[in-house]
Amino acid sequence: MKEAEEQPSAAWWKAPARQWTLLLQERDEQVFLVLTLLIGALVGAIVVAFILLTERFGARLYPGGGAAWRRLLVPLTGSLGMGYLLFRYFPEARGSGVPQTKAALFAREGRITLGTVVGKFFCTSATLASGIPLGREGPAVQVGAGLASVLGRKLGLRPEKVKALLPVGAAAAIAAAFNTPLAAVLFALEEVVGDLHAPVLGSVVLASATSWAMLRLLLGNDPLFQVPQYQLVSPLEFVVYAVLGVAGGLVSVVFTKLLLGMRERFLRFPRKTVWLQPLAGGLVVGLMGWFVPQVLGVGYKHVGDALNGGMAVRLMVLLLILKFLAVTISYASGNAGGIFGPSLFIGAMLGGIVGNVAHGLLPTYVATPGVYALVGMGTAFAGIVRAPMTSVVMIFEITRDYAVVVPLMISNLVSFFISSRLQRQPIYDVLARQDGIHLPNAETRQQQGQLRVIQAMRTATEILATQMTVGEALEKTQSSQFRSWPVVDERGVMGIVGRSSLQKALAEGATTIPLSGLVDSRDFPHVHVDQSLHLALERMGAAQLDTLPVVSRADVHKLEGIVTLQDVLGSYGVDLQGPK
Repeated sequence: MKEAEEQPSAAWWKAPARQWTLLLQERDEQVFLVLTLLIGALVGAIVVAFILLTERFGARLYPGGGAAWRRLLVPLTGSLGMGYLLFRYFPEARGSGVPQTKAALFAREGRITLGTVVGKFFCTSATLASGIPLGREGPAVQVGAGLASVLGRKLGLRPEKVKALLPVGAAAAIAAAFNTPLAAVLFALEEVVGDLHAPVLGSVVLASATSWAMLRLLLGNDPLFQVPQYQLVSPLEFVVYAVLGVAGGLVSVVFTKLLLGMRERFLRFPRKTVWLQPLAGGLVVGLMGWFVPQVLGVGYKHVGDALNGGMAVRLMVLLLILKFLAVTISYASGNAGGIFGPSLFIGAMLGGIVGNVAHGLLPTYVATPGVYALVGMGTAFAGIVRAPMTSVVMIFEITRDYAVVVPLMISNLVSFFISSRLQRQPIYDVLARQDGIHLPNAETRQQQGQLRVIQAMRTATEILATQMTVGEALEKTQSSQFRSWPVVDERGVMGIVGRSSLQKALAEGATTIPLSGLVDSRDFPHVHVDQSLHLALERMGAAQLDTLPVVSRADVHKLEGIVTLQDVLGSYGVDLQGPK
């Protein structure tokens, strides 16, 4: 009797879930549309709260006329406190947020946890409010995409639909953070998805417009910067804009290489020091802020001064150098914050300097320096972030002046060309790779219809431990059908070693050295499941190996299997016996 009473109760609880599942199956597109509108509104409101928190707390913590000790202690305290929270509770909330969003899209089935969203919001707010000169736009992208991911998964959407929501949330975040809805759409497609013709275009546009409307409702329709009207004084100015593009490209390359190089060094420190590393950025910023208060914070107020010709050229040179160093050290040491805002600041100072020099030499042929500061913002953004179309549209939306587009296109194109030549890999891709996340490039995404590694891979049944000696490894692999084997420890695969390497070590008398001394755990031959078999063949040939480890894009040390030369050739119909 009791069981009979419990069955209707259980059915009552399960009925709504069944109805919702049926609704998703029958009206999948309508549910996605409603969810897009909801995400746009929620993300817009969250970004507004983000802006107000960082600006108002920053004004209270280190007021303009406040004591100098505040400008030293506040960044120190903020970076130390946030360093511990990021290490202990929110490890995924470090850094910019754009590489993490792309990793979630391409390597983690669209999964961003609620804890990461909450941690990113509060840790970044506290970090920026304490004066660390990083940007809020990149973190806003991860918060927006994370909120979309959480909602999609909680509502039971299919994984491909959850992944489609990530650029929707990212576009909504940029639209509210910059007050530029068109640029937000382009950034979500150009940088996050990597495809301007992605099927989610309609949803991205809708979410961007909804978020922008929420921003207007809560904060009004004031642009991010008040800028003067642009006028082309002489065709000679196009040459000056090209020179600005060259300068912007070179500065972008130096910025990118310095930031990546410093971050690589910090990543090599022992893991137990990770919580303390952000203190290095806080110390540098605090010391700079003691003498030059303008270094603290994102610095959009000072960007506005440069755009309107209200800043001396000497101060712009000083801020360009100090901000350059403060941003690279703060980011590399692990503080939460992005490089959007800093790239605009650096570009504005650089453009103002070039404009002042050109106007001083040719006052009757060159416009006021403020215009060059404006174009410089887009130039640095195009060179550092590698999103030239987003850069042009963003500056156009900020100025609402079509005349500035042609100078922007000239300067951006030159900067982008120089940057891409001297620094081949985009900054976000390298940042992800440093974290062990290998994002697919444009070529990988275009390799449709080709045979993939996943079609030929097998389980790794023969592996070697890193602590195993060369002699022990040779003895263990004496009867193996392969000539190379993955080397693993408790963290996962650390590399791959071939029989030739073992025999060479044996000939040199190094039979007692561990295998960890023969492999490079940070850079070893490998493939991913979504890559093509012809790429696997190329890497086998380059490394002189007959086996490659198949690793996760989300974690390069996570071994998912192996692919062998015999398996690859077999997939192409070549039936050979296993290698001897």
